[in-house]
Amino acid sequence: MRLRGETWGAWIRLEHAPLLLAVDHAGLASLAITPPPPRPGPSAPLEVHVAVTSQCSAGCTGCYLDATPGGHSPEKGEIVRRLEGLADAGVFTVAFGGGEPLVRDDLPDLARAARGLGLLPVMTTSGLGLTARRATELRDFAQINVSYDGVGADYAEVRGIDAARHAERAIEALVAAGVRTGANVVLTRATMPRAADTLERAKALGCVDAQLLRYKPRGRAASLEYLSRRLSADQVRRFPALLRAWSARARPMSLRVDCSMIPWFSTDPSLADAARLTRLGIFGCEAGGHLAALSVDGATAPCSFLPPGDGDLHRAHARAPREPCASCPIFAVCKGGCRAVSAFSGDPWAPDPECPKVVAWRGAAAHGRPEPA
Repeated sequence: MRLRGETWGAWIRLEHAPLLLAVDHAGLASLAITPPPPRPGPSAPLEVHVAVTSQCSAGCTGCYLDATPGGHSPEKGEIVRRLEGLADAGVFTVAFGGGEPLVRDDLPDLARAARGLGLLPVMTTSGLGLTARRATELRDFAQINVSYDGVGADYAEVRGIDAARHAERAIEALVAAGVRTGANVVLTRATMPRAADTLERAKALGCVDAQLLRYKPRGRAASLEYLSRRLSADQVRRFPALLRAWSARARPMSLRVDCSMIPWFSTDPSLADAARLTRLGIFGCEAGGHLAALSVDGATAPCSFLPPGDGDLHRAHARAPREPCASCPIFAVCKGGCRAVSAFSGDPWAPDPECPKVVAWRGAAAHGRPEPA
């Protein structure tokens, strides 16, 4: 068990399972647990995304990093020093990404180094080139998620490459090796109608969970083409109901949603409740808060989809919210939506322009009608 003291109590990570618990002082007392004193200064992130390379040969059209075959891979010793710094700061989880992490032959060593420092290593990969033998070498990862955006042609529609079967073989190899495996599923306007089939296939392949991701305008995706690939306003409005249907169909595989999707809950009667979302451990934008990222050159960014710089600059709760966020019942959780999406529209501090509540509010304002509830 690993503990990190906070002013309100402590974060506790159980070593036998990838669980992170927030326990207040009363709860700690009932468990007879005395946590270490809180660290001075701002609280460290709970999870940090660590880019271990910017090298990748896939050439996906929507790559948020704009990774290339000639990308950079830092020396192993440099990555380990970065992990040591994160452990010293009190971080719990490190998510290895890239580029394509599999280009590094020393991935097993990096996972073991993270474990030795008390960090929980996870990873996201395209799975391209993963062999059964290589999969067995990755057992020190607590979980590996394979990018799997659709069955057959849907995968190619999202990524621009026909590699769905490669991703499926990677999932099968990891599951056979005993590695806890999940799927990362990016939703686009064209593929969302068949998302249930994608999730069904991921479950059949042995995934324990699937992470639903919003297509974001970052890297190679930051072009005008983004406007035609993002979900339509109608798809965004229907997302909460679809999520419930997908979740029921996916069991026992669990579904998780990208933090940038939380604004889409704002008009759903059963989900537009900040207290309920908080009890369920659902967070909106945590860039620069519970979440941070290290770029391949070691620079700190608020998240993988925001540029390196002052993390506090991008914290979604650092400024007073504008309407309709100011009066939204879930703003305390949502925090105004995805900063990367807002930045693409011209103002990173504007309310998320794809939030259904924001769309309705702006539509009413443009026509001189009363603000919608």
